[in-house]
Amino acid sequence: MPSIARPLRACGRLALCLSLAVPATAALAQAARSLPRSADYIVAVVDRELVTNAEVQQRLVSVRREAAQSGRTLPAEDELRRQVLDTMIEERAQLSAARDSGLRIEDPELDRTVNNVALQNRISLAELRQRLQADGIDFARFRNNLRDQMLVERIREREVQSRIKISDAEVESLLASRASGIAPAEFNVAQVLVAVPEGASDADVAQRRQVAEKALERARGGEDFARIVAELSNGPKEQGGALGMRSLDRLPDLFAESVRDLRGGTVVPQVLRSGAGFHVLKVLERRDGGMLVQQTRARHILLRPSAQLSQQAAIARLRELRQQVESGRASFGQLARENSEDGSAPQGGELGWASPGQFVPEFETAMKALALNQLSEPVVSRFGVHLIQVLERRNIPVDRKQQREIARNVLREQRFEGAYADWAREVRARAYVEMREPPQ
Repeated sequence: MPSIARPLRACGRLALCLSLAVPATAALAQAARSLPRSADYIVAVVDRELVTNAEVQQRLVSVRREAAQSGRTLPAEDELRRQVLDTMIEERAQLSAARDSGLRIEDPELDRTVNNVALQNRISLAELRQRLQADGIDFARFRNNLRDQMLVERIREREVQSRIKISDAEVESLLASRASGIAPAEFNVAQVLVAVPEGASDADVAQRRQVAEKALERARGGEDFARIVAELSNGPKEQGGALGMRSLDRLPDLFAESVRDLRGGTVVPQVLRSGAGFHVLKVLERRDGGMLVQQTRARHILLRPSAQLSQQAAIARLRELRQQVESGRASFGQLARENSEDGSAPQGGELGWASPGQFVPEFETAMKALALNQLSEPVVSRFGVHLIQVLERRNIPVDRKQQREIARNVLREQRFEGAYADWAREVRARAYVEMREPPQ
């Protein structure tokens, strides 16, 4: 995914990526040229947008071809046409909403997108123009179609995200349900040890206790603890008597019980007695344990289905690339650089370390099921088709703020599809739709 130029990094969404699959384009263009000219008439008006019969016929060609490749059974012809037309009306309604929203795609941004289309297909901009012309596609119309697609993607992202409300209570509930992976707190404790020899007399013990009590008084008064250690301690004096960062289970039980609830910079308020003697303790530093989160470092190759590249064609292409990697004929990184349609391509498809909730659910579910270095089958998400490989995994503690952000991302992704469906229905309901009869 969500912008997967990452498939999601900061904003948690896949970036818009557009491709020109020339063989598929040629097939659609040929199909369009085979339609009779008399078939080109308006079948629906959606606000100020038009749906023509030629466009419906081209979409039908694409749907039939995809179904034939996948072995999927299509409904009867009248029902299939109704479904296709309904989908196109919904798309036009969203485009109209995007135009009315005031969103704009400026020419420099569109120019970069057109250049990316050429780069992703490893051709120059001049070659792109030539191929479009050979396929009967006007370059200006091609640019306008890309602009429209970018507009719709942008308003979908903005409007759907604004509808997803996650309460603090829901975040806390999710965290509580996953509380089994909590990293322990760690403490750096320094001590003044006033040793008591075995068999010491009561008077000697009392005298040594007085030394410890005096050390405690000085420490609680704010005197430098390392100086007190240097003057009075019979224990290690390096590092000011510090034991180093340790979890409670790595501290003596007597120490652990005394410092468990203390913050950094706090002196234990009483002298402790053990078999070794008297102890004065200060918690130099405390690091609270966070939730242990499994992060994954993965890479992917992303192909985005479009009018020029059907979903089944994208799946078939990724299966070919998967075989090349498994057979050793090509490296994953090189194929990603040559084929992936997102911002990770220059890095060989690498997505960096990612915590739960950063990728769309379809991608994340497939990624979690992979062993290290295993290649996935093509994975379909709402943003495209992915070939995924997991490179590394690690468990890291995260602080409370990070825990809450991860939980919020997980909940947001879980609710995206429902929020999108609600928004799409509302946009369609608000749109003015006029159906036109074929000319007599």
